[in-house]
Amino acid sequence: MISITSGVASTLAKASTVALCLPKCDEACPNGLAPTTSTTMQLTMGDALATTLLDRRGFTPSDFQTFHPGGKLGAGLKKVRDIMHTDKDLPLARKETKMSEALVIMTDKAMGCLGVVNATGDLIGVITDGDLRRHMSENLLGMSVEDIMTRDPKTIGPDDLASAALKLINASAITSLFVVEDKKPTGILHLHDLYRIGVVEG
Repeated sequence: MISITSGVASTLAKASTVALCLPKCDEACPNGLAPTTSTTMQLTMGDALATTLLDRRGFTPSDFQTFHPGGKLGAGLKKVRDIMHTDKDLPLARKETKMSEALVIMTDKAMGCLGVVNATGDLIGVITDGDLRRHMSENLLGMSVEDIMTRDPKTIGPDDLASAALKLINASAITSLFVVEDKKPTGILHLHDLYRIGVVEG
């Protein structure tokens, strides 16, 4: 039997195999009666035991996802691949594509951006609404996507956590994030996808 008590010489402590003894302290209650300081110490002891056990057992975020799949914690522990848009939903264009065609793709896919790929399918850039505003001119439609794209865009892997994706999106002040495997875009995440399932930044 393992006990948590402030009574070192108490019957409970003496009967325990291990007695975790807390110091005797005055309660924070103005009358010194309601459990306040003592309950806080017990919570602290419980947290210390729980985090030590997590560390000793090598408990990972994936284990949390298995045993705690619901709520905001479970949402944040989902893998990016579980919620990303794929295949026909991907807004992609080759680097030589003219902006007149690229704008049609961006509008049709409704992700607020366009991924730019090279001849081997590697993601080499991205075009956002901000890029369009910066290059707005009467020549825009005749330019190629390579002329106005932002190179080396922020990306994430399919096995990363949804919470990590949200953190990257917020830190980069963007709304969409391409998912990449071996430099190839395999999916895309929008900020609204993460909020919809209740992901919060850790």
